[in-house]
Amino acid sequence: MASTNDLKNGMVLNLEGQLWAVVEFQHVKPGKGPAFVRTKLKNVESGKTVDKTFNAGTKVETANVDKRTMQYLYNDGNSYVFMDVQTYDQIEVSPESVGDAKNFLLENQEAIIATNEGRVLYVELPASVELLIAETEPGLQGDRSTGGTKPATLETGHVIQVPLFLTTGEKVKVDTRDSSYLGRVKN
Repeated sequence: MASTNDLKNGMVLNLEGQLWAVVEFQHVKPGKGPAFVRTKLKNVESGKTVDKTFNAGTKVETANVDKRTMQYLYNDGNSYVFMDVQTYDQIEVSPESVGDAKNFLLENQEAIIATNEGRVLYVELPASVELLIAETEPGLQGDRSTGGTKPATLETGHVIQVPLFLTTGEKVKVDTRDSSYLGRVKN
């Protein structure tokens, strides 16, 4: 149990049997009436976001979330298999729990796996990853480094928009939160 005064971003609360991560919070002290805490909560499993207001000092149940660095091994068709880098234990993660992280996962890449009472909640990747462009249309004469974009298929099979001057086989830096192109990586 914790008080609403102790809330922090990223803290996971157990409200009515569902797990909610605190996205943001704000303590409000109106001129009249009692103080309260306005929060934005994200459902850990469904990804749904809600706004919820608590009276200041209210007790809320916190959930124990264990985050471990694990190495992605392979996809066996039904689930993604990760290995704990300290204990070498293997864990199978459902495609639903992996979510959009699958677009950026390469074999032997490390990721953070968040669990609660043995149940995998989500897979957390670094803010950006470096991936090879597996296929893209060739650039044309007159392509500029600013302006237009074209689709490019990454080595994971995910398609992103890249500037016109990039070619197949180049390595690019990609934002894992919104699939945006961040820049070319020099070899």
